[in-house]
Amino acid sequence: MPALCLYFQVHQPCRLRHYTIFDVNHVHAYEDGGANLEILNKVADQCYLPANRIMLNLIRQHAGQFRIAFSISGILLDQLERHRPDVLESFQALVRTGSVELLCETYYHSLAFLFSLKEFKHQVMLHKKKIQSLFGQTPKTFCHTELIYNNDLAKVVEKMNFKTILAEGADRILAGRSCHALYRPAGCSKLKLLLRDYPFSDDIAFRYSDRKWPEYPLTAGKFAGWLHHTDAADTVINLFMDYETFGEHQSQETGIFDFLKAFPAEILKHPDFCFQTPSEVAATFEPSMSLDIPDFMSWADEDRDLTAWLGNGMQTDAIQTLYKMEPQVYRRNSPQLMDTWRMLQTSDHFYYMCTKWSADGDVHQYFNPYPSPYDAYINYMNILDDFSRQLHKKPSSDKGCNP
Repeated sequence: MPALCLYFQVHQPCRLRHYTIFDVNHVHAYEDGGANLEILNKVADQCYLPANRIMLNLIRQHAGQFRIAFSISGILLDQLERHRPDVLESFQALVRTGSVELLCETYYHSLAFLFSLKEFKHQVMLHKKKIQSLFGQTPKTFCHTELIYNNDLAKVVEKMNFKTILAEGADRILAGRSCHALYRPAGCSKLKLLLRDYPFSDDIAFRYSDRKWPEYPLTAGKFAGWLHHTDAADTVINLFMDYETFGEHQSQETGIFDFLKAFPAEILKHPDFCFQTPSEVAATFEPSMSLDIPDFMSWADEDRDLTAWLGNGMQTDAIQTLYKMEPQVYRRNSPQLMDTWRMLQTSDHFYYMCTKWSADGDVHQYFNPYPSPYDAYINYMNILDDFSRQLHKKPSSDKGCNP
């Protein structure tokens, strides 16, 4: 029986305030609280609340046959607890149905694995505990920030007792093999790997409202028909996308919510199809073969590599400067300084510095608060300058760096 696995990434960063060289050593509050709250409220009202209501109704309508998975970043959960408890409760209501799996990731949606295994493990455990605390569920599936993945990550994740991991079904690593099969990560003995079907996922996430797309308009019936005619017998089709697709990237006016409401019923018209969460897929199917992925890949941009965050000198300078502070941050043993340092690790800060253009460049401009990548870099480095000074002050003068 072919399974359809739906996973949604739910994340909003803490955006940084406009911070000039004249603020260094004078202003130690780095977050733009007003912008963060404005965007959080916008996305909550246009995406999270209406989409969650639809998801809850669909689960009830289909008596639990409709099953989905979320990864909600820790940094967003913090914002929801402080400012939008109604949204948090709507996610908790979904989890209580028993039809929703919550995945684990780095708490701060960071790139820590690339620079510090110690910090990576800390953030994963922080996120795991947060999910347990807020939702009463212990994650069994891991998804790295922006689906960044390679063999080394899989080995570490397996040792951390996760059963399943997600990654991008990039053509260059599949080399003609199917993304509709489960794989065993190279070097692992128990972990199972699910690969995103990026053409089908992007049909919804990016092409849905594109009037120049030959398949426009995309209806739930048409899309379900495509899935029903895949060569996915006895395997799985993985549709992974940002949750903000619904109501934010694709506005309500495009008909995206109507598409979502109709989609499960259209899929279930085929008697052989079912919905499963990542853990359920892993429990149902065995890996078809081992898959060797030595180089890092991600779901970002056409390149599907790390260049969205580490593709130019500004990005590498900024992130290397940040992680060089790790020993001093740990020595200070200050919860406030630690939280600030980790907030500055959020991958979005480096994404804003990307200098890609064409179609990728358009994506990089979405929710980008800076007029140019250079402005993002200068702003960030000014903050790092001040934060470094705070780190080197005597502990008695430590007042933290958050507002």
